[in-house]
Amino acid sequence: MIKNKINYSQRKYVIGSIFILVAFILLIKLFIIQIIDSSYKQSSENNTLRYITQYPSRGKIYDRNGKLLVYNDAVYDLMVVPNQVKNIDTLSFCKLLNINDSIFNIYMNKAKKYSRITPSIFISQITKEEYGRIAEMLYHYPGFYFQTRSIRQYPTPIAAHTLGSIGEVTKPEMERDPYYQLGDYIGKSGIEKYYEKELRGTKGLKITVVDVHNREKERFMNGAYDTLPEAGTNIILGLDADLQAYGEYLMSGKTGSIVAIEPTTGQILAMVTSPTYDPNELVGRKRGMRYIELLNDPDKPLINRAISGTYPPGSTFKMINGLVSLESGVITANTAYPCHGPESAPIKCTHHHSSPVRLYDAIENSCNPYFWQAFQDMMNSRRFENQKEAFQFWYDHVTSFGLGRSFRSDIPFTVSGNIPKREYYDKVYRGVWNAMTVRSLSIGQGEILVTPLQLANVAAAIGNEGYFYEPHYVKSFGDNDSVAFEKHVIDIKQKHFKDVKKGMQSVFEGEHGTARMSYIPDITVGGKTGTAENPHGLDHSIFMAFAPVENPQIAIAVVVENAGFGSTWAAPIASLMIEKYIRGYVTRSNVEKRVLTINETAK
Repeated sequence: MIKNKINYSQRKYVIGSIFILVAFILLIKLFIIQIIDSSYKQSSENNTLRYITQYPSRGKIYDRNGKLLVYNDAVYDLMVVPNQVKNIDTLSFCKLLNINDSIFNIYMNKAKKYSRITPSIFISQITKEEYGRIAEMLYHYPGFYFQTRSIRQYPTPIAAHTLGSIGEVTKPEMERDPYYQLGDYIGKSGIEKYYEKELRGTKGLKITVVDVHNREKERFMNGAYDTLPEAGTNIILGLDADLQAYGEYLMSGKTGSIVAIEPTTGQILAMVTSPTYDPNELVGRKRGMRYIELLNDPDKPLINRAISGTYPPGSTFKMINGLVSLESGVITANTAYPCHGPESAPIKCTHHHSSPVRLYDAIENSCNPYFWQAFQDMMNSRRFENQKEAFQFWYDHVTSFGLGRSFRSDIPFTVSGNIPKREYYDKVYRGVWNAMTVRSLSIGQGEILVTPLQLANVAAAIGNEGYFYEPHYVKSFGDNDSVAFEKHVIDIKQKHFKDVKKGMQSVFEGEHGTARMSYIPDITVGGKTGTAENPHGLDHSIFMAFAPVENPQIAIAVVVENAGFGSTWAAPIASLMIEKYIRGYVTRSNVEKRVLTINETAK
């Protein structure tokens, strides 16, 4: 059999076609790599590119009148990429930075631990002066470069606790929010913390080409891959900077607090806690060391006593008891009770005055027996099935003033204080108790505890004749309309508030008013003094007020710890603050002088 002869000469055309096709494909791919797709070019140039985070300008903070409270100032972080640090003169580099070789090794090891190829902070927050000196020599040290940052500055060193501070982000904070990276700053307290997302803005990115000497040459691809940062939102507070500064001035040398509220909005006009500190002290590289010093200070300046200090309200609480008794129907404004002065029992009065007394006189004279008897009559009233039901009526109305709970607003870490529940007394007294058992509640003692913020809010609610807004810091964001917070209406008739306000006005204007020495000419003020018993030392001086009585513009509470009677220290301080806010200046220099000359024993 003869086999077919195979024509091998045709194969050369097939093989040649394959080579041509492969060559054509490679040429097309090379064209795409070099001409069309720049990602390969970017990848090849990664070792000469520098990716620089563009940090946004953090939002500024202003007071209610447009006064700047917080702004930004430029600083510089010295960044390092450990793998690019080669053959440098460590000795000269340390001399340039004013550090020793041990510090250099600590910083470098920390950077290597984070990443050998990703930039991290070597030294943070270098000043403008230091930057100018270091930057001109940095090209000698490959792997190092500067990144612009900003820190907060406070042109007027006030309201440290309210404004808060920023600091370097921690690992848990980075885990909670992927926006943050090592070395970023974040709000740590106060406004800075609560409104962090509004204030921080959005980071951008700049990519630059650097030469072998570590010097930036040009923007990569003319900035085609850069992104611009977006500045944070400016915040306008309800705070009045002048009033805040004056309050801190009055409280110098004392321990305590002042809280002032705009009754019609709930905005905080001033929040003073004493002792305090300069917010500029917690800025820059000194922040950590200074914070430890403040933390260990025996006077505890880091504590915001305005929101976390709790005190028995003393006689200031009589206003609430009077309102609850009026609402229960067991008394009217003309109901009279006898008072035998210091001989009264089971609760005595602090001094002798006319008897019997009605509501207005009882408020003016701060008569303990009057409010005890009104409380007793309410607890024994036939309107209620038993005293425990009467007590629940009392509890529900007392807590409607915002007592016994934390506020739901932008004031973080507010303490709830304490208004005892009936279950508490059931447990303590095994279910057997009555008005006599809890009689100290009638004059604001016993288990009752309030914060200065809560007490100022009570003053606002009375001044408003039955409503209040959750106390808060912010007034608006940028040019936006004012921010509204929850409004609370108290279930007590308006006429009862009018009766109590009349009595509170007589505290200043009455012949025997406990705050008559703090009277302000031409400004009507409704107030109430309080002297809170303190088992750990001298009594606390307490006062709350609002003004003008007809249309309150300010409600205020003052606590001076271990200072004695409310009329002695807290009342004159409150009256000076009221006059300062309403007039814009103070006319009673003699009162101001006496307040400022308080000695150390009243601390």
